[in-house]
Amino acid sequence: MSMGPGLLHAAIVSAPIDVAALIARAQAPEIGALSVFLGTVRDLNDGRPVTGMDYEAYESMAASELAAVAREVCERQPGLRVALEHRIGTLGIGEVSVAIVAAHAHRAEACDSARAIIEALKVRVPVWKREHYVDGDRAWIDPTAAHQGHRAKTDGTV
Repeated sequence: MSMGPGLLHAAIVSAPIDVAALIARAQAPEIGALSVFLGTVRDLNDGRPVTGMDYEAYESMAASELAAVAREVCERQPGLRVALEHRIGTLGIGEVSVAIVAAHAHRAEACDSARAIIEALKVRVPVWKREHYVDGDRAWIDPTAAHQGHRAKTDGTV
């Protein structure tokens, strides 16, 4: 099955993301700029120390929507080449949860496209995350809430 013009690879994965492999997929002789976005698990959110994160997904739907988001950006930007992956499972601090490589002849198009993909992905792709806190508490995080000023609802699970 073809990914479509410009979209070279889009996948939901459980293994660590190989960023170098994604870059290699997007590279081509006509490419003058590669914009690489890496989302990582951080150690603090809303003032609470974090020890890790669980990512869960409705995998078939998430993979389909991930590809659709990237394909739409590719259709709006001729000459764009995209490779991306979103990881699921339990991740530790500093681990890469999402990697997007947007490649184009020009830097503005590459950077703008990577940003468009991550912003749409956060809203449309059914991947959920639950933070693990130092105090033993856990909370599901709304990925769309970053723009609304509200980040987490504690669910009381340990």
